Amino acid sequence: MCLSIPSKVIKIDEETNIATVDTMGITRQAGLELVESEDVKVGDYVLLHVGFIMNKIDEVDALESLKVYTEILEKLDEEERAQAVLDDDNCENRGTT
Repeated sequence: MCLSIPSKVIKIDEETNIATVDTMGITRQAGLELVESEDVKVGDYVLLHVGFIMNKIDEVDALESLKVYTEILEKLDEEERAQAVLDDDNCENRGTT
């Protein structure tokens, strides 16, 4: 199952059209090709899918989602927690949501 965990934009490289995002403490890069790049700013929360930012989301909603994810992850051991966040990078695009 693929979950899109809210990620906070911490840097934008306008030359490469790549954003650096923080997903629950894990930093990764995501392409901006699928959104209007001027709509996404440092500090915004976004949803990713297969390495691309799909859309920007409201901060209140993002923080509430992160709270729920944190509660779930607290029930896992440390290795399972890290893997659950990293698995988001390896989600196959199966044409469903």
